Amino acid sequence: MSLLPVKQLLASETTGHTITVKGWVRTKRESKNAIFIAINDGSTIHNLQAVAEPGQFSEETLRLVTTGSCVAITGTLVESQGSGQKVEVKATDIHVYGTADPEKYPLQPKKHSMEFLREIAHLRPRTNTFSAVLRIRHALAFAVHKYFNDNGFFYLHTPIITASDAEGAGEMFRVTTLDMNKPPRTDEGDIDYKQDFFGRETNLTVSGQLEGELGALALSKIYTFGPTFRAENSNTTRHLAEFWMIEPEMAFYELEDNMNLAEDFVKTVIGYALEHCADDLAFLQNRLMEEEKSKPQADRSPMPLLEKLAFVVNNDFQRLTYTQAIEILLQSKPHKEKKFQYPVGWGIDLQSEHERFLVEKHFKKPVILTNYPREIKSFYMKQDEVDESAPGPTVRAMDVLFPGIGEIIGGSQREENYDKLMARIQEVGIDPSNIWWFLETRQFGTAPHSGFGLGFERLVLFVTGMGNIRDVIPFPRTPKSAEF
Repeated sequence: MSLLPVKQLLASETTGHTITVKGWVRTKRESKNAIFIAINDGSTIHNLQAVAEPGQFSEETLRLVTTGSCVAITGTLVESQGSGQKVEVKATDIHVYGTADPEKYPLQPKKHSMEFLREIAHLRPRTNTFSAVLRIRHALAFAVHKYFNDNGFFYLHTPIITASDAEGAGEMFRVTTLDMNKPPRTDEGDIDYKQDFFGRETNLTVSGQLEGELGALALSKIYTFGPTFRAENSNTTRHLAEFWMIEPEMAFYELEDNMNLAEDFVKTVIGYALEHCADDLAFLQNRLMEEEKSKPQADRSPMPLLEKLAFVVNNDFQRLTYTQAIEILLQSKPHKEKKFQYPVGWGIDLQSEHERFLVEKHFKKPVILTNYPREIKSFYMKQDEVDESAPGPTVRAMDVLFPGIGEIIGGSQREENYDKLMARIQEVGIDPSNIWWFLETRQFGTAPHSGFGLGFERLVLFVTGMGNIRDVIPFPRTPKSAEF
């Protein structure tokens, strides 16, 4: 007798041997001659059916086998008599580990709203939708590590607690051990952070990039993959307060190298999910198609999920400058007919509607935009030489745009010139003493280098086709919500 996961049992090429399957009951239905129990252990979207003869088991045991209960069923693996599965278990023993009162268990076999499932995040991984999402999330995380390892990168663990603000956004969560009811004060009346645990004001990180650059300027190619935090009071379907970021940094890479890496990276990682998560993706595609039947045509996805993923993997990404993109948008029908919600003009921070027009309508392929206006990008991006074709100064930034989602990757060549970086830091009002160590890398053996950031949940959202980023992370952290 062997204990194997449901996924392996369903793929079994041999029958007639005794097995034990352990998992949670999805459904139980009874006929005159048999009781059919669908069991799932989370290893696959598919259930394994166990068939029990009523007279073989006590009524008390069978009464405890309900949706949500946890069981171990031993029996003979046989060819299935019904359609939908190749094999099933002819039960000889049923052991109930844990019961689930049908009057109280909230995940009964019916359709549940996403809002309701967020309220029971401790149980929602037991649903088909969320178990599929979490398996795909795992596959994508594994593919990320595999890609970088196979390409000579070193995994660098950057700090979660930091005294710097990589993005200059200021929307950070404070970390302190001070008594907030009566914090120590300076003579000027300010909170005296010198008495705090770290002796200074500290926060949860918004990015591992700055520390990642330090690693790249020693190890040549590194990547970070860890939790990041933004105290942005936003309740949109695209924002979380806690999320995971993938941030490679590469010495000796210029903008073109950075674009090549970003394109190859996302194609490889999505390709891995297509190859290894076929059943889960097919389930999510069918779910999405059913869900969209009730939506107006304009609100539906531009293409089915699997087609959208293949669209990214199989197309060369279109590359153009921000200035060229603005010219295309200004000549576009939606702009001329005033159908864009946000105005178009050189110097704007492109909105999702603009990005999606370029990807879905104009080029019909993923797009990489480069050379953005300096004023709308971060201080660390390398400044371009004067470009006569651009109305203003630009930096060597690059954003990767996908269908249905807009920007999925943001990156740049980094400014390696000390004087230019110092001038930009002072221009945006950052205190150089807070990042003296970052500046010193431009004084001691500086080198051209580049990198980018990819919000992992944004990637999972794209690959799964889910509509809300809160549904692609096990326990979402959002304004006024830190349950579980």
